[in-house]
Amino acid sequence: MEKRFSQWKKQCLNKLDLSKKGSVDEDIAHVVSLLNSFEEFFTTSSCSGRIILIDGAPDSSDVHKQNCFWLFVSHQKCKSDDLISALANSSGEAVLKFEPFVLHVQCRRLEDAQLMHSVAINSGFRNSGLTVGKTGKIITAVRSTHSLEVPLSHAGKLLVDHEYIHFLTQIANQKMEENLRRIHRFHQNLQSALPTEKLHKLQMSDPPVSQEPQEVPYRAETEKGETNKTSVYKRRRKREQHHQTYCCHGDGPSIVPELDDCLDLFT
Repeated sequence: MEKRFSQWKKQCLNKLDLSKKGSVDEDIAHVVSLLNSFEEFFTTSSCSGRIILIDGAPDSSDVHKQNCFWLFVSHQKCKSDDLISALANSSGEAVLKFEPFVLHVQCRRLEDAQLMHSVAINSGFRNSGLTVGKTGKIITAVRSTHSLEVPLSHAGKLLVDHEYIHFLTQIANQKMEENLRRIHRFHQNLQSALPTEKLHKLQMSDPPVSQEPQEVPYRAETEKGETNKTSVYKRRRKREQHHQTYCCHGDGPSIVPELDDCLDLFT
């Protein structure tokens, strides 16, 4: 299985990025690069989070994205005027969505996936989970639930006024801000969970891709109200030794058939 994992990682990271954007989102490039530099992990798909306006066919009940037209998409905060302008092009069922950060990581061993899952949960991504495929592929999905989905038009006719669109824009932007804070927290917790020796070598040879705001280190609340520093992860990995691997700066599509329906939403 160890050899198969290495082959899967090489094949995945050497593939072209077939997503609409064609590259890793800037706000998570440092997270993807960090994970791909360790021999225990590699990313199969990712999205830093986005605000999108989709126009669906008015005479179709099919919700798959191939039957929709993208009126607007942004991986950063947006302006209500941009959404209003995009809505002018709607001829069907326009829906405003906020989709938070999602990351799928294939792991070498089950204990590696459990570590990744623990980091995700303690970083605020409480919809995260594990999947073990028939061929032995172990995937950790890092996800959260603070999404937004609001219909705005029917048959090309706007259903709400501009004031409501301004309000929705504020809500979506607030969710984007929280999303970016959780990504930063996730990156900090990863650095605490992964081997210190390897991280030191990476920091000396390659400075971080993204400059993140400084925050107080995240502390996970216990049932008794006590707090535990993220350094608790270090003890889980102390008994293992790790070797230097190459760092990949790209991100390919999923190679796990069992997750195709889920991953397709973010390609």
